[in-house]
Amino acid sequence: MEYHNPVLLKETVDGLNCIPDGVYVDVTFGGGGHSREILSRLGPNGKLFAFDQDEDAWENALPDQRFTLIQENFRYIKRFLRFYGIKQVDGILADLGVSSHQFDVPERGFSTRFDADLDMRMSKKNDLDAYKVINEYDDVNLKRVFLDYGELKIAPALARTIIEAREIKSIDTTDELKLILQRFLPEQFKNKILAQIYQAIRIEVNQEMDVLKEFLEQSLDVLKPEGRLSVISYHSLEDRLVKRFMKNGIFEGEPERDFFGNFSVPFKLIGKLIVPTEEEIKINNRARSAKLRIAEKK
Repeated sequence: MEYHNPVLLKETVDGLNCIPDGVYVDVTFGGGGHSREILSRLGPNGKLFAFDQDEDAWENALPDQRFTLIQENFRYIKRFLRFYGIKQVDGILADLGVSSHQFDVPERGFSTRFDADLDMRMSKKNDLDAYKVINEYDDVNLKRVFLDYGELKIAPALARTIIEAREIKSIDTTDELKLILQRFLPEQFKNKILAQIYQAIRIEVNQEMDVLKEFLEQSLDVLKPEGRLSVISYHSLEDRLVKRFMKNGIFEGEPERDFFGNFSVPFKLIGKLIVPTEEEIKINNRARSAKLRIAEKK
């Protein structure tokens, strides 16, 4: 499988502060770039567990006795680590979003560049796909998807147009969807608006915000004290969740105060927000929107 270079490779793994005999988790294995870098920093007694629900990624499993690939969604991190007898780990790495490989395979339906069936599933085991979202969701839910996950002010008009079109004929492919929504795609903003539409559908299909919340909450139980969490996000919805959770340990409201009136938070932030250099963006276009945040469990 052809996978592109991992984003912020050194910085993300540096953030884990690896110890040779430590136990680490890469919850977004993909092409295995971050996992290989972690293994290069571990000794013979170190362990690395990786998660990936995408069947394509399984072909990249690393031939290393210290490595275990778990073929599941990382929303189940706690459950599956327990299955392998692991209660706590020294570090967790997450490179969120869609891999370059997934974008580059036309039939997956992730890319605005290709015509494909409306799919967008990261795992073929999922029942929900883009076809069901576009052809079966009612007006309220279509508006919710485009507004909440695409941050599109034209969400009501998009929903109405889709519902009117599918009353005549089902919408089967990405090109059919683009044609139906053509009047909302002025040439100068076409790529940006299409990217927002696709992002919204993809997040809904894969429950990405719910998955991220469940993962972050479980990371508190899974990490040892002084264990590190190193997370790359690619859009503001993800980054806001990650930033808030690392800062406060919750997604909404204010954290609890201790006896002395100080906020009681579970993480200590490590360094500042890290973004790719211009040089890395030139080499790897996927890096252009990447944001890396690192935190240590207290």
